[in-house]
Amino acid sequence: MDILAERLNTKLRYWKPDIAKQVRQSIKELIDLADQDALDVMRSKKVEQEVLEMLDEQPKSR
Repeated sequence: MDILAERLNTKLRYWKPDIAKQVRQSIKELIDLADQDALDVMRSKKVEQEVLEMLDEQPKSR
């Protein structure tokens, strides 16, 4: 088994159930995007989210 899969398998057993569930969902989405050759979409969403978070953190001017 790939070292990454082994590490994930180990971590999933030790994480709290809600964390493991979130990780499983994220990995499922990543695999689906990879199967569709659409990983660039995921990167775009990540950058968009980072920009939105930066904008939220900026002080509001009056």
